[in-house]
Amino acid sequence: MRTEDVLAAIATGLWRWDNASGIVSLDAEAARLLGLPAEPVRLSEAAVRSRFHPVDWNEIDGVVSLAVAEGTLAEARLRIMDDQGRVIRTVRSRSKPLIEGSDYQLVGTLQEVADPQPGTAGPHTPITGDWRRSREAFLLDAGRALAEARSTAEVLRVAASLSMPGFSPDGLAVFGMSGERLTVIGHHGQQDGDEGPFTSMSLDTDYPAAEVVRTGRALYLPSPEEYRRRFPTTWPLAEPFERQSWAFVPLVVAGRTMGAWMAAFKHPVTFTPDERSVLTTVARMLAQALARAGVAESERELSLGLQRTMMPVLGPGIPGIQVAARYVPTGGGLQVGGDWYDMIRLPGGTGGGAGRIALVIGDVQGHDVRAAGLMGQLRIALRAYASEGHRPDAVLSRASRFLYGVNDGYDGDGDGRPGTGAPGGGPRFATCLYLEVDLETGTVDIARAGHPDPAVRMVDGTVLLRPTAGGLPLGIDADTDYPTTRLTLEPGETLMICTDGLLETGGHDLDSGWERVRRLLEAHRGDDLEELADTLVEAVHGPGSHHTTGPLADRREDDIAVLLLSRRPATTVREAPRRTLMTIAQAEPERIAEAREQVRQLLHDWTDEDQLDAAVLMVSEMVTNVLVHTDGDALLTAEVACGDKGRRLRVEVSDASDELPHKRHPGEMASSGRGLVLMEMLADAWGVAPRGEGKTIWFELTEPAGPEGCCA
Repeated sequence: MRTEDVLAAIATGLWRWDNASGIVSLDAEAARLLGLPAEPVRLSEAAVRSRFHPVDWNEIDGVVSLAVAEGTLAEARLRIMDDQGRVIRTVRSRSKPLIEGSDYQLVGTLQEVADPQPGTAGPHTPITGDWRRSREAFLLDAGRALAEARSTAEVLRVAASLSMPGFSPDGLAVFGMSGERLTVIGHHGQQDGDEGPFTSMSLDTDYPAAEVVRTGRALYLPSPEEYRRRFPTTWPLAEPFERQSWAFVPLVVAGRTMGAWMAAFKHPVTFTPDERSVLTTVARMLAQALARAGVAESERELSLGLQRTMMPVLGPGIPGIQVAARYVPTGGGLQVGGDWYDMIRLPGGTGGGAGRIALVIGDVQGHDVRAAGLMGQLRIALRAYASEGHRPDAVLSRASRFLYGVNDGYDGDGDGRPGTGAPGGGPRFATCLYLEVDLETGTVDIARAGHPDPAVRMVDGTVLLRPTAGGLPLGIDADTDYPTTRLTLEPGETLMICTDGLLETGGHDLDSGWERVRRLLEAHRGDDLEELADTLVEAVHGPGSHHTTGPLADRREDDIAVLLLSRRPATTVREAPRRTLMTIAQAEPERIAEAREQVRQLLHDWTDEDQLDAAVLMVSEMVTNVLVHTDGDALLTAEVACGDKGRRLRVEVSDASDELPHKRHPGEMASSGRGLVLMEMLADAWGVAPRGEGKTIWFELTEPAGPEGCCA
């Protein structure tokens, strides 16, 4: 009896689909099952497609593609439609691909099934709708979770937590390759150490994962008997795990097999086309997630390596001081940029004491590889100039000239002309703050090149931003002067210098960002600088930044560098005075506003607001008087100390003129002459003291009722 007759007797149709020509050949029974006259026929793919429910056609298209890729059987249920779009029957299709080069033919059978009953399912009802919906929801969730994984460990945790609809594996393993050997990247559902025999296995080994990696084709082993028959050599390795079914699926990225994924089951699994489709889809997503994680980890490793080579090791503790630093790159790319910090031991010292160090912090324009390269060159140049013994102003002047020369010779687009055209081309400038610290006396000489000012946290927690004279950023002008500002860091005080990323991250400007940082510095308790450095960074770059003010609190647009230095406190730090000192030059009358702000910050917790306003007014009058009536600069010194009756503010303004001020009685319309009158009215005490060359005008205010325990 012919095969066709046997198939007809059991109501099974035979069909052949030629992929190259797009022609489908049907025997009489297959034609009948498709709702056509019961006679052999050759139809176009489009004509056959019109007989199937469109949802089911998309389903079988995926199943066939999977079968062709794996060389396995394609099986699916399909709803047959009549010309009015009604479901007339449901058939089961089984087919086998015959591959010839890039073309293939499918030879298969059609057989009617009784589920669902003809006419009972609407045109939009999927035959396995519940399972299909749960599968689609699972794949969406799995894809989202794998896409969010940022490391290999996270990818493996996600893979281990996947609960597949109806056939979840209890054992997983991910295999990779190292040369010609199989490696175990991770596993789940086995004891630690169980992976031993499978690590460093040759790809020539008769083991399913090795064969999958060699061939790029999935293997499905539905029973222990099938495993033992196919892989008798390595079956003893798998037998102790007492599994019933195994799927080994290739991990393929961009056409390259990078490993294999094993899903093992305690219960028997037949691996239907739907189940194989789910496993294959998960394997593709898993492969892509592992590839992304591998690239990200390589970038992080390269980034950390670059950071380690470019950032200094602060080294062992220096007697008398504590130092802490942090660098956090921006979120994209290789995570390297132009921010840096440095600490340099300087030659010599003052008075044979503990010596001097230089602190440097800076920011080269940009967040790319060129910025990192320029930063490395500039850091080396600054170290060289500092080690030669130059003063802060000379160090920055030479560094600016160096960067200007580098910019002048840079060929930004490779056309032979310096710095033209190309993205990232052209000159780059850098901001920088250079501080020379005398470790014995605490004096700090500062030169600033367009960089944010330093801040000082005093012993009682008061924080002052210390305005400093400055010049242009480095690299803009070959001949730029950088004036020097001096301040004194008292025992127990902490100096903070940072790049603008610490201030402006999160949508803040320099002013609002500084207020945020100031609150953090004032709230810190204890003398652990490492903890303080972490607090500063986490507040603007960690989870805490999501809850702070700012229009874009989650933005990560700039690198962050911060450096903290503290002089070790004296035996009694509670009564140590607050002190600030600044110079207002004749050519800088705008710094009078900075002097007023310094006094306000110094008196941030003064209980009498009227006294605070009076102090600010008197400081403004005293400094203005020096700039208007003398030819020299004004030196402002302000100190808050504990006295017998509470806290006392003393402010001194010194100048080089020997002419003493005289009290006058200005009329209502007079524009000057009120300074001493105001002091007489507002100050608790005031006076004028000759000081050799020059004089000092001073006043004092005593707080009527200071904070409880402030002078304890």
